Amino acid sequence: MRYEYFALDIDGTIFSSEEIIYPTYKEAIDRYNATQGGSLECPVRERIMLEIGKPVKKIFENLFPLLPETGRDTLSDSVLDILCERISHGEGEYYPAVSATIEAIAARGGKILVASNGRRRYIEAILDYCKVLSYVVHPTYIDGVKIKSKNDIMLSYAAIGIPVAKMLMVGDRLSDFEAARAVRCDFAWCEYGHAPIGEINEFEIKLTGFSDLIQYA
Repeated sequence: MRYEYFALDIDGTIFSSEEIIYPTYKEAIDRYNATQGGSLECPVRERIMLEIGKPVKKIFENLFPLLPETGRDTLSDSVLDILCERISHGEGEYYPAVSATIEAIAARGGKILVASNGRRRYIEAILDYCKVLSYVVHPTYIDGVKIKSKNDIMLSYAAIGIPVAKMLMVGDRLSDFEAARAVRCDFAWCEYGHAPIGEINEFEIKLTGFSDLIQYA
């Protein structure tokens, strides 16, 4: 099966924040405690990674349920600032052959979509650093108003006339599978990503590496 549109999740699909996520949260929490007079403790890395892939507001609700929404938003903005700064300095891990794979897909006429629960600055920082941001068509991001989840992103693509039969959702977590099913397009599971064992049991394609995607373009 060949596809024309490739809707890419980001973290766990083309990039991994696993090595920088704990120090980022720790720095943000230290800043928050210093400025707000708080005593928040930083969750362990494994706990944070379980939340990766969910909408940002849900992540912070789950990790800091006792913190008021305004406090969670302040902390979330700080995490975003620190993450983007680290990415701009080359921190974090890109999976092998990401840029080359996206370039090869585009050369074959494939079109790159973004379908991530991450915020625009974070997504574009990742794509810009590996020099593939220019390949993204119809850029659509969560705005908390019309677009509140990855499902909404995929539905918006279908609404502008992108044929779902020619679209492949590419990701590693349950939210990616659910987004594919929301529009009834095929799902390519990134086996190498962040999903805990047993989270993904259904898919049309299994990718053992991102470069496997070329054969479907």
